[in-house]
Amino acid sequence: MSRTPRTGVAPVPEQPPGPDAGPGPAAPSTVTPGAGTPGAGTPGAGTLARSAARAAGRLLTPPTVGLGDVVPAPASVRPRPAADFVLAADAAVRVSADPAAREVADHLAELLRPATGYPLPVADLPPTPGPLQLTLSTAAPRGPVATVPGDAEGYRLDVAPDAVRITAGTATGLFHGVQTLRQLLPVAVESRTPVAQHWVVPGGTIVDRPRLPYRGAMLDVARHFFTVEDVYRVIDHLARYKLNHLHLHLTDDQGWRIAVDSWPRLATVGGRTAVGGGPGGWYTAADYRRIVGYAARRHVTVVPEVDLPGHTNAALVAYPELAPDKVPPPPYTGTEVGFSYVDPTDERTYDFVADVLGEVAALTPGPWLHIGGDEAYKVKGAAYTGFVERAQRIVAGLGRTVVGWHQIAPAGQVDGRVLQWWGTDGDDPTVAEAVRRGARVILSPGNHAYLDMKYAPDTPIGHDWAGLIDVHRAYHWDPATHLTGVPAEAVLGVEAPLWTESVTSLAEIEFLFFPRLPALAEVAWSAPSTRSWTGFRERLAGHGPRWRAAGIAFHPSPEIPWPAAPTGRHLPDAATGEHREPARDQRAPGRDATTSDHRQSLAARTAASITQSDRFRP
Repeated sequence: MSRTPRTGVAPVPEQPPGPDAGPGPAAPSTVTPGAGTPGAGTPGAGTLARSAARAAGRLLTPPTVGLGDVVPAPASVRPRPAADFVLAADAAVRVSADPAAREVADHLAELLRPATGYPLPVADLPPTPGPLQLTLSTAAPRGPVATVPGDAEGYRLDVAPDAVRITAGTATGLFHGVQTLRQLLPVAVESRTPVAQHWVVPGGTIVDRPRLPYRGAMLDVARHFFTVEDVYRVIDHLARYKLNHLHLHLTDDQGWRIAVDSWPRLATVGGRTAVGGGPGGWYTAADYRRIVGYAARRHVTVVPEVDLPGHTNAALVAYPELAPDKVPPPPYTGTEVGFSYVDPTDERTYDFVADVLGEVAALTPGPWLHIGGDEAYKVKGAAYTGFVERAQRIVAGLGRTVVGWHQIAPAGQVDGRVLQWWGTDGDDPTVAEAVRRGARVILSPGNHAYLDMKYAPDTPIGHDWAGLIDVHRAYHWDPATHLTGVPAEAVLGVEAPLWTESVTSLAEIEFLFFPRLPALAEVAWSAPSTRSWTGFRERLAGHGPRWRAAGIAFHPSPEIPWPAAPTGRHLPDAATGEHREPARDQRAPGRDATTSDHRQSLAARTAASITQSDRFRP
């Protein structure tokens, strides 16, 4: 890849350091032949040898990645081609003496150890700085978009011949800097086994911060259930591209996926089913805490959704007293919507809502509780708005901020309320009016951000009701101007939902995520001045080899100039794990398939379209 900034990445102009500048890029090391003894202010023999080895490595192995090849595009980039860094086998990670920062340093070492084979010990910064430095600092790093106190996610990355330095005001900023460093290392850094090569990082400085505070993706675990380990993998994908929220759609007609102690049959009865008659499942409280903890260590906030008052068939199967007619409906394994609802006139319903939201809030340290609110077609007018307003007050009473799909807009406002907009027409007067009353908006436009939409007519899984979403469509929109009458300051962020009516495996999640998830991450993170389609598609192309090395399935979109894939590789069958020749002209069964082998047959049909490496781990 090019060693110059890509199109649309603003370079950082040279400027003198100020008194609060923070650490700038170090000058290239120089030594004087025959200088004095160690400890007398001159380098010893070991230091000289290491310096010579690094210099030789830089000359023999130039970087394979450019400083501007990062996704999402950094706010500013200043390359220094003569300042490349080579990671040595005896390198150590030094970090500010802070538990949260130490956790980020441990994460960096864990990322690098498998491929490098280096021990990479982690220790506090004093007294020796070390070649990999992570520094918490309230001083603003110099640069036109410098991070400032209170900028919780910004960072500065300086690469010089003697060290890589990441500086930030928070551990979250350090973590984002680590993800940038990961992308600047050779592709082989994604290998899970040692690779013999020089680990070169291109020299220069990146100063970066996000455009929007909320950047996320949604995983529907209700239509098809996914294991804790699958969710871990999704969290890793979000963290890689600096997305900071995972919205879990935990409940729907087809399945209830979280245990609630006060209403135990929600999981044990309501969690047994899935679309197509496939296996159900649910998370225990311990499972859910593991997910939340794993996400927190990667600076991702979990946003739980309990969809109300509609999308509740699984709950009504478990507790028919919540149904309007008090009669248990049959379990539902299809994909239609809008037919189920809890009784908005019964006080028992609000006991249920308070108990469930209370228990979910107790398990979730983040600020958000998502109450759904969409497609409740049989609860109309005042009955609907009255229900939403009571649910909002319950959320507020728990000390949380309510999030709901944009259909809740007509209900009364509560402080901080967030509407998640999923329309396809940017003119929505009802939402604009709710914003004028104080609501904020998360944008998930169905025709740009819905990852369950097909890439093209022949994509074997997914839908097309919102249109086909190729990478260009995912990338080519602006959150600040997308909704008429909604000012940029009311846009909290962007979220990419993945509904799973036709998605049954981790491989299929990844196939629909990649390469569109990085496009949406750049929409949310990068300032408009740093974005261009031409630059993005070139930068994104370099990530295909990284995904292969990491065993990540992806769609080889023809819009992207991917490097040539390795030859002689065969796709593992998603159902059996056995390698086979790619099949042709296979399609997934229709969305209303209900056979018990639905999951296996759909996975097998989809495998033919999934690009993955021999190391792919389902």
